[in-house]
Amino acid sequence: MKIFSVKFKKSIENSNQFFYSTFPEYAFYGRSNVGKSSLINFIVNSKKEAKVSSYPGRTKFINFFLINHKWYLIDLPGYGYSFQKNRIIEKKKLIKDYIFYRTNLVYLFLLIDCRIIIQKLDLDFIKKLKTYKIHFCIVFTKTDKINSKILDRNINYCKEKIEKNFFSMPKYFKVSVKKKYGREKLIQIIKNLNEYFEFKKKPYREKLIIPNS
Repeated sequence: MKIFSVKFKKSIENSNQFFYSTFPEYAFYGRSNVGKSSLINFIVNSKKEAKVSSYPGRTKFINFFLINHKWYLIDLPGYGYSFQKNRIIEKKKLIKDYIFYRTNLVYLFLLIDCRIIIQKLDLDFIKKLKTYKIHFCIVFTKTDKINSKILDRNINYCKEKIEKNFFSMPKYFKVSVKKKYGREKLIQIIKNLNEYFEFKKKPYREKLIIPNS
């Protein structure tokens, strides 16, 4: 799938700012500084669409990017860090309202830094995704920063922890923005899902069979 148009649509700070749309949405979420904005720029072949910072907690709003005039890429604020502690509850509510109640959300890409073993915060969030029946996959980021042996060890540990708590490991992918690896597989998921919903004309939140990538 070729991406020929990327348009920043809106930043959402409060739940009452959500707008009506008939387009499917694909959200990127994870711990602060996991590489969400960099990955979004990588996917859309741009270095400027999503703001990138080396400091955690800089994405404070839900950012909507309209792709090819037909679907949205969503950059969500990260969890696990905040410069303004008094806004943590407000931000959590905003993210919860979006992920668990936004009916346009088709699929969520949960980003995990492959250098760090999966944390309790990650597992708690996965549990919520399972409870609310949110369709998602795991994306291991920054794979170029560690050797393959440690990468495999950390991913296997993640699989063990998830399978111990949730029975099965969701679909997962390995990406490296620096080495330009993994983009096509993520794009293919979005392409398949866009085609699936266009063909079926079904509500986004009904029972979904993920097409093979």
